[in-house]
Amino acid sequence: MQIKLDTSALGDSKWYEYAIRFFFGGAVSVVAGLLAKKYGPAIGGLFLAFPAIFPATATLAEKHEREKKERIGLHGEKRGRDAAALEALGAALGSLGLLAFAAAVWLPLPRHSAWLVLVGAAVLWFATSCCLWLLRKYRHKVFGVRSHTNRARRPLYP
Repeated sequence: MQIKLDTSALGDSKWYEYAIRFFFGGAVSVVAGLLAKKYGPAIGGLFLAFPAIFPATATLAEKHEREKKERIGLHGEKRGRDAAALEALGAALGSLGLLAFAAAVWLPLPRHSAWLVLVGAAVLWFATSCCLWLLRKYRHKVFGVRSHTNRARRPLYP
């Protein structure tokens, strides 16, 4: 899988799909703000870390892939589920990068310059996310793990 910028995908979504994502993101932010006001910023921050637009993005990715296959006369359920699963994998890897960012801000921020800590945490987030993506991509070389398609072809009892 190559990382690339494909702006043509922006035209695949309807205006109301962007509105749904905006609504989910705003609703989660409001809930996190209310929780922070009542229970303190540490609790509110935990809820602000929720991937606010992920539920909308995963369902829309599934819908778009399914519709794309159905337009050419094929069943698109499996392809739609696979697209949603890839969205989930990306969200999980991104969450681990955000965890590294949070740790890099939380520990040194009281003792060091805020801008320096945030820049360092952003670099750590980027490096962590890239390393996790590369590790996922080259896991067969690093760990000797084969993809699930290769494992399915191997006999169960060698």
